[in-house]
Amino acid sequence: MFDELNRELRRLNGPRGFSVSIPSDKEGYFDRECPSQECQFAFKVLEEDWKDKVRDDEVFCPFCGHCARSDSWWTQAQLDQAKGAAVAEIENRIGNAMRRDALQWNRRQPRNGLVRVTMKVNSKPFHVPLPLAAEVMQLKVTCPSCECRYAVIGAAFFCPACGHNAAEQMFSQSLSAIVKSLDAIEVMRDNTSDRDTAENMARLLVEMGLQHAVMAFQRFAETLYGRYTKAPRARRNAFQSLHRGGELWFAATGHRFADYMTTQELEEMGRHFQQRHLVAHTQGIVDEEYIERTGDRVYRVGQRVVVNEPSVRRCVALVKKLGGCMATERAGTDQATP
Repeated sequence: MFDELNRELRRLNGPRGFSVSIPSDKEGYFDRECPSQECQFAFKVLEEDWKDKVRDDEVFCPFCGHCARSDSWWTQAQLDQAKGAAVAEIENRIGNAMRRDALQWNRRQPRNGLVRVTMKVNSKPFHVPLPLAAEVMQLKVTCPSCECRYAVIGAAFFCPACGHNAAEQMFSQSLSAIVKSLDAIEVMRDNTSDRDTAENMARLLVEMGLQHAVMAFQRFAETLYGRYTKAPRARRNAFQSLHRGGELWFAATGHRFADYMTTQELEEMGRHFQQRHLVAHTQGIVDEEYIERTGDRVYRVGQRVVVNEPSVRRCVALVKKLGGCMATERAGTDQATP
């Protein structure tokens, strides 16, 4: 009675492959996601370069540098789409087999008999909508080594195709992206009808800008420091602290941050870095450690630190100055090395 269904179930037994079409965005960039559970950084690669420049055996995460095979970088939306398509394919094949069984059964029924039993299969086609590509990412990068084109949000340093660490390029672009975000705040306010929502969004953008500025400096400084192969190994996130980072830089180069910046600039920059720490780890609530490290008597313990747009722009400017001096120092070392 169910011969076609049994045959179809036997054919479906075991692993099977299904082809699923995944769209790129309107600019031709393909959504990717770092497979490292600790990272899961979302980025895009121009579809043309994903096919022509990215190797099957290794792809690099632009943010953390994690390396994995090219078939490991699906986003969750893409995986959900593939699962839905597989279920739809199986349900359609089973439904078609049952309809064939019903057709054969009905043909065998006597037309003029006293009793005629017929079979009807009521199954609707199972449609799986294609997932939309993620929104266009504004920070476009072209690798100076292999020319692979990719896009990110925030700070990223490694080329997904070749792993090249374009620290100087990404440092500059990351800081520019922060400034552009700050420039867009007034436009966002003008286009948001609810004032409370607009102010909350503005505050989040400003505080995010501060965090990205410190993160950009940390990644950049770590990269420059890592090129001094005989220098002591740096603790994780050491350059989020100007004191710890400065000691490491002195050990590697013989120069302190004070050789590049005035005392006032370093104190101001240190205050910005400590405020970022509060925003990231205590929801902005001031503690005794903050006051002790910065000498900032504007706040008392238990208050919430206020991060405003001018202070973030100032932090970006200071980060850019110190990072530029460190890059010049490193470039001079490279030229002096035979």
